[in-house]
Amino acid sequence: MVTEIAYITIDPARRAAFEAAVAEAAPLFREAEGCHGMALMRVFENPALYRLHVEWESLDHHMVIFRESSAYLEWRALAGPFFVEPPIVEHWDTDRHF
Repeated sequence: MVTEIAYITIDPARRAAFEAAVAEAAPLFREAEGCHGMALMRVFENPALYRLHVEWESLDHHMVIFRESSAYLEWRALAGPFFVEPPIVEHWDTDRHF
């Protein structure tokens, strides 16, 4: 399993519209091959900062299958206009449990 974490910065004055856009885009993730769920989190100390967590079956499910799909283009069309800078995206190995 792979967790995608996207660090997103928006204009906090547009917070409600951004969250509505992500809610509208959520089915694009839920219906994507290899996606096991997603969550959007806002940083309390800085309302401009968000973290998008998406659980993927594999790195290829995100970087190849989803990124080359029309769903990805729809996601970017919905959420992209709110980004004040390109998101930083990391992929975490979540198979390690101790």
